Amino acid sequence: MRLRTDDDIYRARLVYLGPPGYTLPVQLPYAQYGLFILLVPLYMGLHFLLTQSVDAFPAWEIALAMVTTSYIFRHVDPDRPARLVIRTALTDWRRSREAAHENTEPRIVARRIVVRRSIT
Repeated sequence: MRLRTDDDIYRARLVYLGPPGYTLPVQLPYAQYGLFILLVPLYMGLHFLLTQSVDAFPAWEIALAMVTTSYIFRHVDPDRPARLVIRTALTDWRRSREAAHENTEPRIVARRIVVRRSIT
């Protein structure tokens, strides 16, 4: 008896093909469009913070958003969603680094010990 695998579920992708009658030259999942739309204003805000100016056509911001989106989705698969990839990247970025030199704690050594019968 042959068991049917669930590979069909993994092959099914929610893809936007374009408006009816006009297909787009690329087939991207909805999640990539969503991430791209979130990244463009983020990069525009960073550009504004650095230069205090807003471009009429944010070409660099769009290019950075495209590169970032493609890089993130290069690591996405059915078992590892985009949310987990982004959270892992942020966690790894914030991790603590090892100290450049070893910090040794001072030793506490008793030089003289006094034993009393009662505390007064």
